[in-house]
Amino acid sequence: MSETRRKLTTIFCADVQDYTRLMGADEEGTLASLKRCREAMGRLIESHGGRVINTWGDGLIADFPSVVEAVRAAVDTQNELAGFNARRPADGRMLFRIGINLGDVIVEGDDIYGDGVNIAARLQASAAAGGIVISSTVYDQVRNKVAVGFEFLGPLMVKNVDEGVPSYAVKIGDARDETPPAERSGPARPQPQPAVMAAAISEARPAPRGSRLYGVLAVIAAVLICINLLSWQGIFWARFPVLALAVVAALAWNRDQTLFNRKITSLAIVALGIAGINLFTWTGQFWAMWPILGIAAVMGVPWSMRR
Repeated sequence: MSETRRKLTTIFCADVQDYTRLMGADEEGTLASLKRCREAMGRLIESHGGRVINTWGDGLIADFPSVVEAVRAAVDTQNELAGFNARRPADGRMLFRIGINLGDVIVEGDDIYGDGVNIAARLQASAAAGGIVISSTVYDQVRNKVAVGFEFLGPLMVKNVDEGVPSYAVKIGDARDETPPAERSGPARPQPQPAVMAAAISEARPAPRGSRLYGVLAVIAAVLICINLLSWQGIFWARFPVLALAVVAALAWNRDQTLFNRKITSLAIVALGIAGINLFTWTGQFWAMWPILGIAAVMGVPWSMRR
């Protein structure tokens, strides 16, 4: 029986966009192209110190002892395959998606398993055709060591992983996926991918997705306060809708943040909202302590069970 052990490694996962369509159009030609592309990819992986672990269908998985060399291998692969595809018709191009993750894996013989591999596969599925997506653990190691740019995509939800995995697209030039969106197949992506592989190389992050919502909520709050003041009758009624808008803004922020557990943070925001209602309707009794205590219990039980 093979010995089972664990190790920290960089997982490189790749597959072909629209492989089923390509096979349906030309089986022999697609298999020949796949073989050629895999040979080129395997050569580049080995030249960067990596090891091809397995291939299946149109997929490939490899691992690297160096995070930097894994990303360099991915960039070199996409650049070489771009030259190969440039000589092919648009509907016959073989465009690979690559995902890279640094994680702890289980090693059995020559194979690797575990969440580290699952995350790499999910990153690959979210990449644009001809593109590369990496996890934040990879980004932290390569951001100042590889001559490419990065685009922050936000948290990526992965099966069996409680928290979203912050992910980045590697910007290596013009987007290479020229297939019309209506003809694309494959897993749905939580982010708009066509803009990911932009031509400009920069480290700038896009504005937060909720920034427009925050602006709209701020304008509504300001209008309500103005209406309240202009029609003043001794009651500041605007405090209640403004509090509700603040809770909505906080929940929107929590949806995209990756610093804290989102479920616990959501409950904390609700608790603060209840405390705000209690203070705004103060009659000498802090009744909010009871629902806040209940929320604290809901938050504490899962936390204690993980200890």
